[in-house]
Amino acid sequence: MSKVPSLSYEQIVRALQRDGWVVVRQRGSHIRLQKRVGEEVLKITVPAHRPVKRSTLAHILKQARLSVEDFLKLL
Repeated sequence: MSKVPSLSYEQIVRALQRDGWVVVRQRGSHIRLQKRVGEEVLKITVPAHRPVKRSTLAHILKQARLSVEDFLKLL
């Protein structure tokens, strides 16, 4: 299993957009994204930090149902 990288929020949001996520809104330092999967709508929040903590990114990827390897391919 690959190690979760330390990235800026811009890199994370761009990679998620390549996976079909759409930025719905930004409020303060939090960016809200959502993606429709079948009947379900997944929602995640990315903090606008440089860099985003590795543990936070790991949690975001878990919510986005992405493995670290799949995420790294989107970068």
